[in-house]
Amino acid sequence: MKTEKEKMVAGEPYDAFCKELTDIRTQVKKTLHKLNVTEYYTDKFQDTINELCPNSARNLNIVPPFYCDYGENIHAEDGVFINSGGCILDGAKVFIGKKTLIAPGVHIYTAQHPVNIEDRRTWEDCKTVTIGEECWIGGHSTICPGVTIGDRAVIGAGSVVTKDIPADTLAAGNPAKVIRKINE
Repeated sequence: MKTEKEKMVAGEPYDAFCKELTDIRTQVKKTLHKLNVTEYYTDKFQDTINELCPNSARNLNIVPPFYCDYGENIHAEDGVFINSGGCILDGAKVFIGKKTLIAPGVHIYTAQHPVNIEDRRTWEDCKTVTIGEECWIGGHSTICPGVTIGDRAVIGAGSVVTKDIPADTLAAGNPAKVIRKINE
């Protein structure tokens, strides 16, 4: 029998309010508090980022305030920069490719909830989000569950990304749509 955490990471319906997951999120909130009040660009600050996101590159750069559910499901490669006000709800894995820049106020969601009220009362599920290498995600954009953004793509500020975005494209809007090819 799988635990609720195992179900969550596998993308299966799970109980987000079970004791196991509530306890983990409570501990993560303590680490987030430490991160968000520690002086920026100090060894202690970077140590806290590495504690919060143990599966990310050691040079992950986050400008506080920052929020996440678990931290351990964030897999950010070398040179990733997340500006202030970032929020990553990482029930499923979130992959962020090297040298990707994430502007202020960007939200990345893996959790999704059933439309049916009876189901919504008892479970949710998560879908992995993948952001390629050397992308630029514009300020206050929202990346929805299950989305893949290709390498070097640019997402315009304020966009809501509900579907995959190909590599080397500029996408913007609500919902985000590809506007044109870039980098050719």
